[in-house]
Amino acid sequence: MRLAIYTGIILAGGYACLTPALAADPTGDWRVADGVANIRVAQCNGSVWGAVSWEKQPGGRDENNPDVSKKNRPTLGMPTLIDMKKSPGAEQWEGQVYNAKDGQMYSATITPVGADQLEIKGCVLGFLCGGETWTRVGPPIPSSTANAMAKGTPKTTGAAPRAAPTPGAAAPAAGAPKSAAAAKPGQKNVADPVGDICLLPEIAGFAH
Repeated sequence: MRLAIYTGIILAGGYACLTPALAADPTGDWRVADGVANIRVAQCNGSVWGAVSWEKQPGGRDENNPDVSKKNRPTLGMPTLIDMKKSPGAEQWEGQVYNAKDGQMYSATITPVGADQLEIKGCVLGFLCGGETWTRVGPPIPSSTANAMAKGTPKTTGAAPRAAPTPGAAAPAAGAPKSAAAAKPGQKNVADPVGDICLLPEIAGFAH
């Protein structure tokens, strides 16, 4: 069974040079095999989550969702990797994946392969397993500052979550990749309409 989850973006130069030290980090922006959209993966509420951050064909709707109230929700910003937990003793995360092509949830695992690939596998009731490999198109994302503050932990220092380059934008110079400017907590900008996925209502509200 081939997972056909939204993701895709133009691969910008420079990210292929990520060091092996980042090999086990599943966060960042990833392009799936069919290249139709981009999935942003981040640590939120103590779990790994993924949401659509760019679409090749804008304006998509979750029309195959069996929940009538969600059939008209935009696919941009829609959660796809759901509450994934790290497997003990392995560089692998387990949880659920939402497949917008059939509106179904599947048990799934994600496993970083080197620094620039993410292997995702999903199963239905333990069988009919299959998957695909996603390609990194954005650098790893620091933990969400807003998320940490909401959980009562000390505010971390460092850069805010970074976004992958906007499709069509000039590629950064070799050896010094630069990302689109990230939105401030609770804000979005034209270059990055999704921003920090931990602030998306469906993800932020999951822990409450």
